[in-house]
Amino acid sequence: MRRRVHRAALVAAAFACVACDRPASTHVPSRAVIAPLFARFAQPGRPGASVLVMRHDSVVVRESFGLADVEGGVAATPATNYRLASLSKQFTATAIALLVRDGKLAFDTPARAFLPELPAYTSQVTIRHLLTHTSGLWDYEDFVPDSQVRQVRDADALTLVSTRAERLYFAPGSAWRYSNTGYALLALVVERITGRPFADVLRERIFVPLEMRDTYAHEEGRTVVPRRAWGYTVGGDTVTRTDQSNTSAVLGDGGIYSSIDDLARWYASLDRAPLVGEALWRETTAPFVLTGGAPTEYGFGWFVERYKGHLRLRHHGETRGFTNAVSRFPDSGLTIVVLTNRTGSEPWAIADTLSDRYLPR
Repeated sequence: MRRRVHRAALVAAAFACVACDRPASTHVPSRAVIAPLFARFAQPGRPGASVLVMRHDSVVVRESFGLADVEGGVAATPATNYRLASLSKQFTATAIALLVRDGKLAFDTPARAFLPELPAYTSQVTIRHLLTHTSGLWDYEDFVPDSQVRQVRDADALTLVSTRAERLYFAPGSAWRYSNTGYALLALVVERITGRPFADVLRERIFVPLEMRDTYAHEEGRTVVPRRAWGYTVGGDTVTRTDQSNTSAVLGDGGIYSSIDDLARWYASLDRAPLVGEALWRETTAPFVLTGGAPTEYGFGWFVERYKGHLRLRHHGETRGFTNAVSRFPDSGLTIVVLTNRTGSEPWAIADTLSDRYLPR
């Protein structure tokens, strides 16, 4: 997925009118109160969105708008499965942390211990560097031309960076640069340690234990996603299905489909009892500190930052036909998820508006 680090855009007037009428934290808003935020998704014949707001493990908002399947006229619902794009990275990081808990590897193990195909110049790259975007590895997407039809997979990402890149961007751990390569390689590390397909490990270790029955690491033609949202691009009055790109079969960096109903189970588990245990969860959400002593704003699959004085864990997910956002505020137990099946929909602006509404003053 082509990635961008976004700051929330200026919120439209419809957003502002909702934010100014902020309820107490115990108030459950009606659909009519939330609807102005999603007016453009609710227009006839338009791709849709689903929104989840949680306070600890209690659901405050659970709504959907618009269409999951424009051609078929199928409405989006809380059970609709969207492609998560880079929101998938938190699950890949969890799979790695589970293997660390099992004693199968350490975060500071060199990546080449499991991926000997990597060039010798990557000898200092560790699992921790892959998790935190501090490896210096080139993004495999830089080597996939837009004209390419064949979909690449995680193993192709390893081949591309091993054969096409001649150096690292920087010494591992010395700088931060977002790179999807790290998470594609982490999926391969999981496979090589377990001897199992990455999708199966996610299902057995994360999705099944948490009863996330409809969440899948999906490859077109290999798995079937129930209640699937199709991706679209909207231009004026034209809606075009734009569902798969040539990198959509890479699982580790963005290949998971899920619904707000299943994600509610996932985020409730993080609040109650993380699968990896409290100590590893704290390490997962700690920002990486560069070798020069400067902190980054990224942990393991999460941006870690301050938002209006509140600690926030967040991520965006952007791929062809889908744009998503999640924000979690550990101190107040607030979680906000916005999933959309249209390109460039800027759900982070909606997430920020909802954050302003529900965060304690």
